[in-house]
Amino acid sequence: MMVMILEKAIIVEGLSDRKRVAEIVKEPVDIICTNGTIGISRLDELVDELFERDVYILVDADASGEKLRRQFKRELPNARHLYIDRKYKEVASVPYRDLASVLMAANIDVRGEFLEKEGLP
Repeated sequence: MMVMILEKAIIVEGLSDRKRVAEIVKEPVDIICTNGTIGISRLDELVDELFERDVYILVDADASGEKLRRQFKRELPNARHLYIDRKYKEVASVPYRDLASVLMAANIDVRGEFLEKEGLP
């Protein structure tokens, strides 16, 4: 069985973040969930796995998200960090249109209908 390695990867914290991003993104992208925290061994695996790929960090605007962001800045210095408006706190609670705009600004192809949508589903 052949495993296809996608060019782009987005790292998120939770499963609800992953689901939200997957709904919006139009192009094939690997969405990796850290489940809020990440151990040293898993971080090392990710660094190896993501070598030479376009990596985007999209974490919550809270203390645990900032801690993860700092870890990834050290271990994946070439990753691009995407930021949500702090008022939403969690990626999963960002309105579709706003999240689609953040992703589109990072050159990630998004479904057009999400640029139109207001608020939460």
